[in-house]
Amino acid sequence: MKRANKLPLTSECHHWTRLGEVPWDLQKYWQQRYTIFPYYNEGIYMTHDAWYGVTPEPVANQIARDLSSIISPSKTTVIDAFAGVGANSISLALATAEDGTTPRWEKVIAIELDAATLACAQHNASLHGVADDIVWVLGDSFKYMDALLNSPDKLEEDLRVDVATTAVFASPPWGGPGYSTDEIFDLNTMEPYNLAALHNAYKAMDHALYLPRTSDLRQIAKLAPDGTKIEVVQYCVEGASKAMVAYIPAAKHEDTDDTRMET
Repeated sequence: MKRANKLPLTSECHHWTRLGEVPWDLQKYWQQRYTIFPYYNEGIYMTHDAWYGVTPEPVANQIARDLSSIISPSKTTVIDAFAGVGANSISLALATAEDGTTPRWEKVIAIELDAATLACAQHNASLHGVADDIVWVLGDSFKYMDALLNSPDKLEEDLRVDVATTAVFASPPWGGPGYSTDEIFDLNTMEPYNLAALHNAYKAMDHALYLPRTSDLRQIAKLAPDGTKIEVVQYCVEGASKAMVAYIPAAKHEDTDDTRMET
């Protein structure tokens, strides 16, 4: 697995300027475009599916600030495991240390499986002036994590990072029945990756999971390593909760082979 070069925008990448251009199923999202990306008119590009899952920029910025403060300063690399069209990766690359000028992260790695989506992310990052500050990877983040932990020689040198000084942010798809309607969402039913699959992939490192706002806190609490606590934050836009993020400490060494929950 290696670093991705700059990818061209394709016919799957869109910057719609009129409602009539927008597919009917996306029109309500497009009408919220300035909440999602305040600088949309500067030329933000999105794929069709990205409209459903993109983190609104104000939320992404707050998450980046919270991640910077909650995660130990000893963590100097951050991996965005589901980069999408770049909202979180951009905010992480823009995050600063307490002095307000020094970048919080020495390295930001953004991984995205879909080429058109990654092209949008690179383009959007360039509009924010941080495209060259992010290491872009076109590929499966689970395969990347497995290689990082078990066979780093399979990774290009730029992608080999010290697990002890690395944190992970993951905003996975929220597919599956009931995530938008259930009063309490069962994270074991989330598709295509449930809570166990996500946690098992990242538990060797401090990691933050961006999850549905109604996620079952009891399931999340079970992931806390002995003697630690998980911090959970609800993120709102215009007074309405959009999602929660669970900030989960790395498993202790003796626990890394213990899945602790069913998949």
